[in-house]
This record gives sequence, structure tokens and C-alpha cells, in this order.
Amino acid sequence: MKKRSLLAAMLFALLSSAPQTNAATAVPPGNRNAEQPSVPGASSRRTTAGNTTFDAKYRKVFALLSNDSDLRAKIRKAASAYGIDPMHIVGAIVGEHTYNVDAYDRLQTYYVKAVSYLSSSLSFSYKGEDITEFVERPQFSSCEGMRDSYDLWSCRESVWNRQFRGKTVDGKSFPNDRFSATFFQPFYAGQTFGIGQLNPLTALQMTDMVHRVSGLPKLDAGDSNDVYKTIMDPDLTLPYVAATLKTSIDAYRSIAGFDISQNPGVTATLYNIGNPEARAYALKAENERRRAAGEPEKLPEENYYGWLVNEKLDELKAMF
Repeated sequence: MKKRSLLAAMLFALLSSAPQTNAATAVPPGNRNAEQPSVPGASSRRTTAGNTTFDAKYRKVFALLSNDSDLRAKIRKAASAYGIDPMHIVGAIVGEHTYNVDAYDRLQTYYVKAVSYLSSSLSFSYKGEDITEFVERPQFSSCEGMRDSYDLWSCRESVWNRQFRGKTVDGKSFPNDRFSATFFQPFYAGQTFGIGQLNPLTALQMTDMVHRVSGLPKLDAGDSNDVYKTIMDPDLTLPYVAATLKTSIDAYRSIAGFDISQNPGVTATLYNIGNPEARAYALKAENERRRAAGEPEKLPEENYYGWLVNEKLDELKAMF
């Protein structure tokens, strides 16, 4: 009896001394802002120039989703593969086509566009320097040991921001602009394509995860035509959309301690503004400061784009 009591005491002590894992704070559904945050002027100007309205663009993408059961099935399949709610993918698609570009009337148009990129003359370059040559510069040596595509291209983006953006290096001047806008948008700045409106840098970051989960071939920065085809083809791009959203959910859980998996407006916001890890670290730092000052913690919030997604969520859910 004494031996059993001693063993029980030892087990209790062992469990008590083990590090405890704090559960992530769940971010409740819905918007934190009572009114929609301001829409950027560029989005308003683009919409006005197209002789349309945000509401008309929303109704157009809503019609595309509601009229195409095959598209909805593809969304459900991609969401299931990456362990996320389909509404996260729907939110990203709705936000992009409401505030970025109009949706096409039929899904088939995206397939036709995808094929056209196979014969286009594209390159990821800046002033004649191809991206595959650029990342061989010695400034990128710290990224060489990174095996996962997300870590690798995120590292390269950080090097760009620290050592090249807005600077003159080895006699060559570089613009004070994003890495993706400088090297990965050969037609015009701000360019994204496809049902998920992905930019090529995001696709290159996600290619290893998509290869592991969905079995799709890995993308190569040296084959820009294939990257653009993948972005445009709904069967290929939806796994990339799902992987991007999954990465944001995981980053906020592991870094900032928040579970955003029940709030498509927040994940849509991160899909829109990018850099989820940096934003998760910034939120973590903000909440550490707040706790030290005895203030309530700040929850992740939606921007104008995510606000619309949460506002329309019941209508969007009804389709699925």
C-alpha cells in the first residue's frame, strides 16, 4: 500500500513539473468593428474605373459560386485536404473579387486563361536580371540551408527588404517596393490572377506544402509560365489558396496564441494583407505590453475586406 502511495506521489510530482501547454484563445465569429473599416482609395478607383460598384462585384462572385456546384465541390475538397472550414476559401475568393477584380461569369474562363499562359513569354526578372540569378547573390547566403519553400522564399523576401529595397547595391538601384511587385509581376504592379487572386511569390512559398498534401508538382521560379498556369487553373490553385489560409491559422495559433479558425473574416484579412507570421509576432508583442500594463488583450481584427466576409457569412454558408 505504501509502495502504491509512493508511486502515486512520484507520478503526481512528475506531472506537476511537466511544462503545461496553454490552449489558444478562440477568436469568436463575427466582426470586432461595428462599422466597416475604410476601403483603400486604390480599390475604390479601380471599381469606379470599371463602371461598377462593390455590391455589384460581390453579387457577381456570389452568382459564380452559387451557380456552379462543381466549383463548390472543389472548394470543399481543398478545404478538407488542409483541415480548414470551406468558408475560409470562400471568404478569400469573395474578398478578392469584390475589392480587387471582377469574377468571370463562368469557371471555364479560368481554365482557358490558364492554358494561354503556357504559350506566353514571361519571366520573373528586374532590369534583365532573372530571379534565379538574383537569389544567387551573396546577400542570400543565410537562406541556403532552408529546405521548405515557405521558409526559403520568406527568408529571401526578408533579405530583399533589409538589403535591397530602395537601395543601390553593386551599382544597381532597386525600387522601394515589395519583392513580389519587383520580380514576380511581369505585366504590371499589383497583379494577381485566378479564382484565388494569388501572386506568384505566395505560390512559390506554398509549393512544398501543396506538394506534400495534394501531390501536385513543385513550382520552379525559373518556369514562370507554369507558375501562372497554376495560379489560373482552379483545379491547381485552390490547394494553394487553402495552404495559404492554413499557414495563417497555424501562425496565429503557434505565435500569437489565437485560434482564428472560426473567423473567416480574420483569415480573409490575412489573405489580403499577407505576412501572417510577422503580424502574429506584432500582435504577440502588443499583448505582452498590454498584460504588463494590466490592460485587456487585443484580439485579431478584420479589415474592410474581412469585415465584408463576416457580414455576408450567413448568406455564403447557405450555399454550402
